[in-house]
Amino acid sequence: MTTLSKIQEESKRLIKEMKLPDSFSSSIDDIYIPLAEIVMNKKEAEPLFISINGAQGTGKSTLTQFLKHLIEIKSGLTVADISLDDFYLTRKERVQLANNNHPLFLTRGVPGTHDANLMENTISALLDQRPCIMPRFDKAIDDRCNESMWTQYNSDSNKLIDIILFEGWCNNSPEQSTEELATPINELEENEDSDGIWRNYANEQLSNYNNKIFQQADMSIMLKAPDFNSIYEWRTLQENKLMDATTSRNNLKIMSPAELQRFIQHYERISRHTLDHLPSTADIVIPISKNHDIKEIIIKQSS
Repeated sequence: MTTLSKIQEESKRLIKEMKLPDSFSSSIDDIYIPLAEIVMNKKEAEPLFISINGAQGTGKSTLTQFLKHLIEIKSGLTVADISLDDFYLTRKERVQLANNNHPLFLTRGVPGTHDANLMENTISALLDQRPCIMPRFDKAIDDRCNESMWTQYNSDSNKLIDIILFEGWCNNSPEQSTEELATPINELEENEDSDGIWRNYANEQLSNYNNKIFQQADMSIMLKAPDFNSIYEWRTLQENKLMDATTSRNNLKIMSPAELQRFIQHYERISRHTLDHLPSTADIVIPISKNHDIKEIIIKQSS
């Protein structure tokens, strides 16, 4: 089977598996394959670390999975696709964080609700091509999966990781100034964080993520939503899909519309700030239209 045939076969499989429309194949040809070529051309001797930013519903997980398969088929390189979401603290740990710092930290999402040390150590091991185990988080139960479900990397000397695709909603998001943090931007902040303790701590942790993890990336990619209202609509669709996929499971943590509206407000500050500022610093920006179409790849020009 030729490389082109393998790509076509794998793309059809992923489109079906992810329940994407058949028309999505045009995005593969026009956007995903060219982007995979850009990533492969960046690869040198050391493992390549790519950081992918995308707000809720922008399709960063879809992009990451397609890139992984395209790169592996076209180049034979081994790719690790990892997610910021999988590094969430356990629910028990978030209860402790909420008790010690601020009640809003019970809700997963903002920087501070991840295990930053585990994230840093895992990525360092991948870059050094040392064996490591990647945690997995189950959003349907709002807790970390059992360790038996974690993914092992670099355990086989014949399949050492060559490229790391690390996707996350606040990857490379710029932190804010004290002045920017002073005024609440929504009802959640005004009613439940009037003194700013929660958002200031989250901002400090975002700075920590940037310094220790995100800024180590060889390339940063941003999937840019048109506006925050679109992010809310797309996140609602995500929750509906999660509900459809888990109807037979017990003890689920699926959110009602009112709960989802409150949940999204936890992300609003960083998401809006990222939309305003990250496009000017990301190496590659991929604008997404309101109907979720992607028409172009914008590559930052070297100065």
